[in-house]
Amino acid sequence: MNCIIVDDEPLARAEMRSLISETSKIEILGEFSNALSALDFLKNNDIDLIFLDIEMPMVTGLEFAEMLPQRSLIIFTTAYAQYALKSYELEAVDYLLKPIDPERLKKAIDKAVLYTELLSKETVKNTVESNTADFLFIKADRRFYKISFSEIKFIEGLKDYVVIHTRQKKLITAMNLKTIHQKISGETFIRVSKSYVVNIDYIDSFDNHNIYIDVSEIPIGEVYRSEFFTKYAGGFLNSD
Repeated sequence: MNCIIVDDEPLARAEMRSLISETSKIEILGEFSNALSALDFLKNNDIDLIFLDIEMPMVTGLEFAEMLPQRSLIIFTTAYAQYALKSYELEAVDYLLKPIDPERLKKAIDKAVLYTELLSKETVKNTVESNTADFLFIKADRRFYKISFSEIKFIEGLKDYVVIHTRQKKLITAMNLKTIHQKISGETFIRVSKSYVVNIDYIDSFDNHNIYIDVSEIPIGEVYRSEFFTKYAGGFLNSD
């Protein structure tokens, strides 16, 4: 797996390069001080993962993310927490706050590696073949997997695919989040952001901004906030 680092601050790039080398075996193919230089590089190079700062001159990281090729995954790196929700709406793999914690970085890289492996397999050709009142079939690797709704913890949108997180495994299928949400039972599963549908039976805790399922932290989108708190929390909603 390879990556590039895009950040306008030289010290931040140096720190990220050091942290990546210490926590993973990812090959760093380039470092760039602005989005336009990185975009030129991407025209002639296939990059698996981009560590991307947000507040940069000329073109911000958020604007740059909307220009990127579909195959490149993004991990945002920034000192500003207020960009977190927007980053997930752009279907970033993760969002890291500076100063970056090495363990948190390792977790983000492990997630990116897993998703790269999933996307590189024939599973990208998966389809949801059919569904009934309490399960659906996912076609993958020349087999049909029966996925009970009760086994699904949450579903994550990832570019042109969705990742179905079950109790035992993760499956990826070429389908948008809205379509698969329509195929599963509406009372148990609720859309909580542009990128996530969650099974309320697996929610461990939540606050005004995030839902926590096992080790996963799932952002609550502004558009979906009222519906989530009305349906799941009986209308309870604290102010910030």
